[in-house]
Parts: sequence; C-alpha cells; structure tokens
Amino acid sequence: MRAIATAVLMMAMPALAAPVRDPVAGAALLRDRALAENSALAIVTGLTTEIGPRLAASVPEAHARDWMAAEMTALGLAKVHIQTFAVPHWERGVETATTIGPNPQRLMLTALGYSGATPDAGLDADVVQFADLDALKAAPAGSLAGKIVFIDHEMRRAQDGSSYGAFNAIRTAGPAIAADKGAAAYLHRSLATGPARLPHTGVTRFPDGTKPIPAAALSVPDAKQLARLVALGPVRLHLVLTPRDLGPGTSGNVVGEITGTGPDVVLTGGHLDSWDLGTGAIDDASGVAITLGATKVIADAVKTGALPRPKRTIRMVAFGDEEAQGPLGGATYLKGHPEPVVFAVEADFGADRVWSLRSRVAPAAAPAVAALARVLAPLGIAPSPLPAFGGEDIAAAVQGGAGVVDLAQDGTHYFDLHHSADDTLDKIDPQALTQAVAAYAATLWWAANSDVEFRPGPPH
Repeated sequence: MRAIATAVLMMAMPALAAPVRDPVAGAALLRDRALAENSALAIVTGLTTEIGPRLAASVPEAHARDWMAAEMTALGLAKVHIQTFAVPHWERGVETATTIGPNPQRLMLTALGYSGATPDAGLDADVVQFADLDALKAAPAGSLAGKIVFIDHEMRRAQDGSSYGAFNAIRTAGPAIAADKGAAAYLHRSLATGPARLPHTGVTRFPDGTKPIPAAALSVPDAKQLARLVALGPVRLHLVLTPRDLGPGTSGNVVGEITGTGPDVVLTGGHLDSWDLGTGAIDDASGVAITLGATKVIADAVKTGALPRPKRTIRMVAFGDEEAQGPLGGATYLKGHPEPVVFAVEADFGADRVWSLRSRVAPAAAPAVAALARVLAPLGIAPSPLPAFGGEDIAAAVQGGAGVVDLAQDGTHYFDLHHSADDTLDKIDPQALTQAVAAYAATLWWAANSDVEFRPGPPH
C-alpha cells in the first residue's frame, strides 16, 4: 500500500523543468531574469561606499581587492583568487594656479597622473597658448623655455565617445612634447563635455630621457577663462603642483569563475582601480558591477538547475591599475591563466544603457552573432556593422586571437563625469544599469554555450 501511495503522490507532483540547453534560449532566459533584479546596484554601492576612490597602489585599492574577492565568493563564483603585480605608486599633492597681476584669479585645475612637480613654493611663468597638439609640435625647439604651455580645444559630446579618442593625445603626449621644447609646465582644457567647474584628471606619459614637468588639466570653464585672458594680453601664472612618486607599489586582479565542462574560457570584467577625485562609480565600479552582476545571474541559474553547467568557463576579472598602466592587468591575467580565451567582452564605459552590438569574430560565427542580436533586440540594442575592439583590459586576449563583442553603452554624458570629482554613485540610473546587466548576462551565456569557433585570429 505504501508503494502505491508513493507512486500516486509522485504522479501528482509537477515534473521539474529540464535545464535549458539551447544557448539562444538560455540567453533569453537570463536576459529576463537579469531585468527582474538589480544586484549590480548593490555591488557598485558597496564598492564606492565602503571603499571609495581606489588609486592604483594605494591602501584603498588593496582593500578593494579583498572586498571584491569576498563579494565574488558570496555571489557564488568559484576559484576566487587575487593575482598581484608591481606598479608605480604615485600620489597627488597640492594643486593651485592663480593669475599674477592687479586682479588675481584662481583657476581650478588638477594634476595629471604621473605629472612632475613644481617647487613646493610653486613657480611663476608666462602662459603660451596653442590651439591644438599639432601647433605645439610645430613650435621651434627651445622656444618654450621657462613658459607654461596651455592647449585649448573643444571636445564635443558623442554617443560613442569618439571625441575622447580624437583629443586623448593632448593629455597623454602633450606634456612630454612641451617638456622636450623647454617648457616649465603644461596645462590643457580637461577632456570633458560638461560645464561643471571640476577638472578631469588622467594619466600622462613621459618617455625615457624626458624629465617630467608639472602637468595639469583645467576645468572647462577655467580653460575658457584663461583663453579669454590670454586674448586680452600677456598672462602670468603662479602654479603649485606637488605630486610625489612613492616608488614601486602593488596592484592586482581579482579573478572568479563559473567553471565550464571544457577547457576554453569566456573572459569578462572591468577595472577595479579608479582615479582619486571622485569615488570611481562610473569609471569603473559600474563596469565591475555589470559584469559581476551578469555572472551572478548565470551562477544562480546554474545552481538552481534552470541552466546546465556551461560548456566554456565564464571567468570574471576585476582588473588592477587600468587607469595608469592600461593593459598590464590583462597581460598579467594571461600569464597566470594559460587556458585558451576564445571570446571576451569588457565593461568600461559607464553605467548607461547598451545601445549597440559590435563584433569581431570568425566569419563562420556570423549567424550566431545574428542570433544574439535577436535576443538583445528587446533591450533596445541594435547590431552595428562596425568592428569590435574590446577594452584595455581584454586587449591582450584580443591580440592573442580571441573573438570579441562590444556591448556599446551610451556615452553621451559619460565625459561630463569621467576622471572628475563628479564621478559618484548618485549619477547612476538603476534601470540603465540593470539593462546593461541583462545584455551582458545573455551575451556571456550565449558565448559560453555556442558550439561555433569565435576566434578570428590575431588582428592585423
């Protein structure tokens, strides 16, 4: 009788749903699940509130690695570990600029990363203005001895952020060019699109053999004011910049995964470090939160049996020191993880909605990309014929031949905040952040379970 009763009870119970094995159907399931939760907001809130700014090699950046490792473990990722590497330790000091004359005016500025320093008491020098980098390059050798170079320009808004690429060399290369021509210091209008009186920092580079000079970015309104003053006649500035090079320091990657059944890896992540003026919410705690939130949605679905274990390992990395050292975190990751990376996607363009899908994959994978585009279409994401390039942190994997997708986020207002004191949590739209998580969750699962070969080979 007991056996009969048990059989009757089992027939009355609903059968457990089988795991969704089709990669496109699984991607759609994850897209919808991600839209129903907002774990990414909790991640970016915790990181920016409990840790705050995370300048490379600083104590807060080290605390952030421990925080992230604990968060990955709590969210269900496997094989969580920290992979450290050496980087320079640079620290911001005093930064002021004041016009000299009968009506002195203070200008709002901030030192560029790895800038040289003035004497502690500052320096007094005349300002020489240039319209762009080419005009500076054309200045005769030695003609700028003892001068403060000032480059003015106008960076415009663009949904794809393309203006940043057009003007980036003004910051990264301009100070070294000015130094080689004898300049005492260098100023430029911030690479920014907003009207706030807040300067935007960022790294600059001095090649071996070039002595670093003091280099800083003016806020957009202050750059405009300085240009007007120069137009009226000679301008002399009192400039104080006292950054310090503290010698070798430590940064690092935090790595976790959903372990697949095969040897191949789908790589994702964002960078954990940030500049020190704001709390690094947009750049790039949001990118870390988007990719970790997407990985969590997948881990939950696998744990509950809604999805099978993925064919390829989905590996999420919170990369170290992207802001100053660029691809070093990604290159270090590859040295410690020899498993083949067949596909990569990075989040490092804020917290706004994904609007475009771009790819660079093997030709045979084109139909699979078209299927992904159909999954992402309900999120308002359209496929683009433009090729994908990936970000700084996955550059080494892409150079090694991995297929890559860009889930391009709306950058219309990104450079209002980028590298400034205005990069704070309150600028994040939770709904936009959630939409991005949904896009990444669907894409990661699709890539991890498609049978196609994504790798097109190293880019030419």
